[in-house]
Order: sequence, then C-alpha cells, then structure tokens
Amino acid sequence: MTISILSALLMGLATAPIGFWWLAWFALAPLWVMTVKTRSLKTAILWGIVYHGFALHWITGLHPLMWLGLSWIASVSIVAFAWIFITLWGALCTGFWAWGLARIPNHPIVRVIAGTALWSGLELVRQWSALDWTTLAYTQSPSNLIILHLGRISGALTVTAAIVAVNGLIAEAWMTRSKQLIASAIALFVILHLVGFGLYQSAIVQSPEAKLTAGIIQGNVPTRQKLFSEGLRQAFNGYSSGYRSLANQGVDFVVTPEGALPVLWQGENLRNLVTQAIQEKRVLALVGTFVPEGTRYTQSLIAVAPDGSTIARYNKIKLVPLGEYLPFEKILGSLIGRLSPIGSFMIPGEFNQQFETPLGRIAIGICFDSAFSEVFRQQVANNAQFLITASNLDPYSTVLMAQHEAHDIIRAIETDRWAVRVTNTGYSGMVDPHGRVKWRSQNNQYQIHADTIYRQQSQTLYVKWGDWLTPTLLGMSTILLFFVSRNQW
Repeated sequence: MTISILSALLMGLATAPIGFWWLAWFALAPLWVMTVKTRSLKTAILWGIVYHGFALHWITGLHPLMWLGLSWIASVSIVAFAWIFITLWGALCTGFWAWGLARIPNHPIVRVIAGTALWSGLELVRQWSALDWTTLAYTQSPSNLIILHLGRISGALTVTAAIVAVNGLIAEAWMTRSKQLIASAIALFVILHLVGFGLYQSAIVQSPEAKLTAGIIQGNVPTRQKLFSEGLRQAFNGYSSGYRSLANQGVDFVVTPEGALPVLWQGENLRNLVTQAIQEKRVLALVGTFVPEGTRYTQSLIAVAPDGSTIARYNKIKLVPLGEYLPFEKILGSLIGRLSPIGSFMIPGEFNQQFETPLGRIAIGICFDSAFSEVFRQQVANNAQFLITASNLDPYSTVLMAQHEAHDIIRAIETDRWAVRVTNTGYSGMVDPHGRVKWRSQNNQYQIHADTIYRQQSQTLYVKWGDWLTPTLLGMSTILLFFVSRNQW
C-alpha cells in the first residue's frame, strides 16, 4: 500500500503547478509491477484515489458556500461530494485497467502493448463522458512542450500512450531483469522526444494578412459578488471601460470571460454599459453571458455587432456537475441548490457549433471544455483559424489556474493554433501554436491586455483524422492476444 501511495504521489507531482514532468515517465511502473504480481484491485484503486484526489484537491477551494444561503455543513458536504465523486471516477478507471492488465498473458511485449491500449481506451471513455481532467498527458504541460507535440499526430492520448508504454517497459524490465527491455524503455523515451522535437521545430506562419490584435479583459469580479447589485455594477463598469480602452489601442476584437455579464441576454439586458460602448467604438466584442433556451439557459460566448445584435454564439458543451447542471436532478434537486448566478440549471451546447465572425471562423471553448480535445478538434477541422477559451476560475486557487492553462496549451499544440485565454481571476494569456505562453496575467487582479496573434490554416494529422492511435492499439492488442492465446507466439 505504501508503494502504491508513493507511486501515485509521484505522478501527482508531475502535474501543474509543480510540474515535475519527468516523474510521470516512471511513476506508473510500481503500480504495473504490483498489479501483475498480486492482481490486487485494491492497490490500483488506492493509486487512483491518491493520484486523482491529489491532482484535483483544488476543488476544495469551492468552500465556503454560505453566501448562497447554505449552512456550513451543507457547504462542506457539497464540496466533499464533488471532490470524492470525480476522484472515484478516475480511481474506477484505474481499477478497471488493473483488472484487465492482470489478465493479459505473461508475455512482456504483448502486455506492454495491451496495457497501453487499455489505459488509452479508458481515457478515451472518460473524454466522451461528462467528467475528465486528469489525463496522464497533462502531467507534461506546460513543462515538456516537446513531448506534447506528439498530440499533433493523434491528440493528447498519443502522449498518454507514450507515458504508459515507457512505464510498462520499465516495469517488465524490473520483473524479468531484462537489460533489453530497459534499453527499449530508454530508446523509446528518446525516440519519442526526438519526434516531438522535430514537430516543435516547425515554423509558425506569421503572414501580415493573417495578423490580428486581440484584446482581453480579466474582470476580477468574484462570482459571489455578481449576485448582488454592487457586484453587477462593478462588472458592467469594468468590462465597458476595459472595452473602450482596448478599442482605443486599435485591437481587432475584445474578449471577456465566461459569465462576465451574469444576466440573461434578452430584453432590457441588451441595453447596458457594455453594449453602449460597443455601439460607440464599433469593435467586435465577444461577451461571456447567459442566453435563455426555453425554461433553461446556456452558458455562452456571443459575438456582438456594433448595433448590439448577436452575430455568433457558442454554447458551453461540457457543463460542470452541481454548478451548471444537476446529475439525477429529480433526486438531488431538493437537496442541492444552485451554485451559479442564474436561477435554473443549464443545457449543454452541441458538438457541431461553428463560430463565424467578420474576422474568420474561431474555435471556442468555455472553461471545462478545455479538458476535452474533441471540442476543439471538430471546430478546427471545420476551418477555425484560432482558439479562444473563456473561463471563470473563481473562487479556486492558482493550482486550478495553472492546470487550466496546461490544458489550453495542449489544445493549442495539437491543433496548431494560437490560443487566446481570458479568465475572470487568472491566469489569462496568449499562447502560440507551440504552446509557448507569450503573456500571462497576474491572478486576482483586474487587467486588460492587447497582443498579436495570427490566423492559421494548417491541419494537423490529429485534426484531420482524430484519435486514430487508440483504436489502432486496441485492434493490435486484440490480434496479439488472439495469437498468444492459441500459443502461436
């Protein structure tokens, strides 16, 4: 048990903001060895609880919630439930992986291939589920930009597969005392980084006609304050004055964070200080707000024209459980109140959205969307020319800020696009297609910033084909296991 806990903690230390990325390349090996030798699911589930729980401990920053009218015990209960639920979801996947690994025939190479395929397959399932954050790939962001370029081949799961395969070879080498396998692990690690380095060296096209000046406003108005008139007034004042200032600097567009204007975008709410500024300065504005949909509403980023009309709209796809929608609402609705500034829960957007503006098509993500590669891949495959993520990371610590940035860096690299990151409290920033942060805001401060980005037309192999590697590995594993079972290898 001690080894399992230490192994998981080492993997957790690889994640941002600590960023000891190199630990991930051997931290999984002890779990691999213990699983093969003992076939213990408890050990694997414990590993998953420690790794996912440690990496996600920032969730506890949601407490206290007494400003919503909840009691202290209710606040603690809600936050504990959220942390435990997502941690156990990750731990369940780790346990299922261990169950499968323990049943693979005793052939080192077959076990490495099949074990890698199974882990990648389970991460793919999590990507298509409502909850995912702690993919092994994000242990490499932002510190190991070279290896993250493997994502251009088949997405972030290419990086995950690389990490698991190297760990598997180390584990098999330990169990068999094989010098050939440890040499293979070292060779694979080096080759993968050489491939990544080659991709990292590709030039970024910066033609004058593709140049844009992006303006971002980090409003720094806590969510709890926006529920009251003074906070709402602060938001409108801050975003309208920031918009005017950026427009005077000659930006091509201005972006505000997720939920910057915590009102339903309809009726009288369309006539406010922000729309007045837009009509005056006539610069394209991308505003984070809420849009009614029947009896519910969407968390949206809308493009507002100078006349105040909405010319483009993106609705957040991956909603946050408890905060934006309520799982098992009929059961839990009477027990858990809302955690957002609007009075009812949201509905998610569709995957086929296109955000068309006078400046070209843009790939949009709102907050939790950043953890899901496919949200951005589909938009870039449909010719989106750069990325924008709008987020509200209040009231969380800089741990979440760093991890959120880590996900956006992966998205920029795998799609070969510039990324504009705007958040309510930090870190906002500009990221180039190689994942290099060109500017990062200070946290918990009101800030505006203008910077240069470039529209890109390229299409990486991942953008064109999606995650082709995981099904390939699963198919290869099935064939190998068939032959091994028939004693033909």
